[in-house]
Amino acid sequence: MASNLQEQEPSAVTPGASVSLQQGQRISLSQTVPTLEKIMCGLGWDIPSHSPGGLFSGQEEPSNCDLDASVICLDSEGTIDNPENIVYFGNLKHQSGGITHLGDNKTGAGIGDDEQIVVELGKIPPEITKLVFTVNIYECNLKKQDFGRIENAYVRLVDMATNLEFARYNLSGQGGITGMIMAEIYREGDDWYIEAIGRGVQVNNLEDLVRSYAV
Repeated sequence: MASNLQEQEPSAVTPGASVSLQQGQRISLSQTVPTLEKIMCGLGWDIPSHSPGGLFSGQEEPSNCDLDASVICLDSEGTIDNPENIVYFGNLKHQSGGITHLGDNKTGAGIGDDEQIVVELGKIPPEITKLVFTVNIYECNLKKQDFGRIENAYVRLVDMATNLEFARYNLSGQGGITGMIMAEIYREGDDWYIEAIGRGVQVNNLEDLVRSYAV
């Protein structure tokens, strides 16, 4: 469910308190965590051991599920006209140095986060006013996969200085959903805000997500 930023006021959160955002909630990062400098987006999932139901229930399950975390950088008009403003497995570092993807994981093998993206708010250039954090299943149509067929999948946002987790969404079990717009971090004046979106979408690839923002 996307929220209307013009109609919803930021939630009041005590500075320094633990933050656990609910879907549709938004807070001021500048006021709540004034020392916040680096945010990590972590994505994790496990190799499926069985074939649960979902959009492609009854189809043969490929051995590997490949989830991808990305950040889409938008201007003040809410649009993108430069492919360099998409940070993903094919463009691991934004030209400003403010966003770094730490590498692609194609299988979900391993413990903890399988993919991580680090955002340094102080390095984000002023022409970029919003960061959209997304997840999608790579080649989901070809592989006949949706989140209903992927185990222990989650995406989360963390303050790297304190290891405080701002938001987390569980992705597994959502049949028919192949992507998610997780959260938006945006600035108004000198303040940064975060809104928990948590909106599942049906997309075949990252390009489908980006297309809605293209000029």
